[in-house]
Amino acid sequence: MALRIGIVGLGIMGSAYAGHLIDAGFSTAGFDPDPAALQRYRERGGKAVDSPRAVAAESDVVILAVATVAAVQAAVFGEDGLVHGVGSGAVVLEAGTFALELKERVRDELAQKGAVVLDTPVSGTGSQALTKDLVFFASGDRAAFERAQPVLLAIARDVRYVGPFGDGSKLKYIANLLVTIHNLSTAEAMVLAEKAGISAGTVLDVLGESAATSRMMQVRGPMMASHTYEPATMKLEVYQKDIDIIDAFAKSLACPTPLFTSSMPFYRRAIAEGRGKQDTAAIAAVLRETAGLPAD
Repeated sequence: MALRIGIVGLGIMGSAYAGHLIDAGFSTAGFDPDPAALQRYRERGGKAVDSPRAVAAESDVVILAVATVAAVQAAVFGEDGLVHGVGSGAVVLEAGTFALELKERVRDELAQKGAVVLDTPVSGTGSQALTKDLVFFASGDRAAFERAQPVLLAIARDVRYVGPFGDGSKLKYIANLLVTIHNLSTAEAMVLAEKAGISAGTVLDVLGESAATSRMMQVRGPMMASHTYEPATMKLEVYQKDIDIIDAFAKSLACPTPLFTSSMPFYRRAIAEGRGKQDTAAIAAVLRETAGLPAD
């Protein structure tokens, strides 16, 4: 029998997942508290329902694609949360970046209903989600992963099983540590080039094919070059949550992170300047201001 897929959260990432799943022929049921997001999903061909509970009742595999701790708590433990509708044997894919304690609570509470939760954080931006240029780090029960793997393969270019529950999140923390640094290093390079009289196009064209390139230069470099930070593929105010999680994780292990730690103030400053809803590429604007260049 074909798997029925549920999606809780139809924002930047969840809506992209939904589109790919619909195109792949999966039956999907979705929920988002934003009526406009639900309407877009309905128009895309999905079945819109009125709660996470209703999603769970109609799904064999549920993707939890929400961005904040409060949203997870409401989606899973709320009055109409997954915990009240999930069936025995269901697989829930927790695809966000959160502290392990929260993910373990989700796993333990839903296990009491007979469901299996996998820790499956995703590496990639909203724009990458639209083109299936994502990588999932899946961890937890191997049999549940194998059951859900076709779902993940429908929305990503690569899916990796990385071990016991929680190892996916640990790898995501490390991945985002690198993203944090590489995003800032790209901004630093772009601003230095501008000060030196070298065009942004030349930087992206020449250095993008050199040993100096990075995935962040390829993904966010064009945004920095055009000084265009909206619509965001990852909002600064959301990404700050990820930065705080990585910082706490590293500190819990007494592990030095000098480059990451040095990067953090630039993200905080961008938010303090009112750029919270802009893409993380907007830290280039902070550097441009510091360099005495015209404000973006």
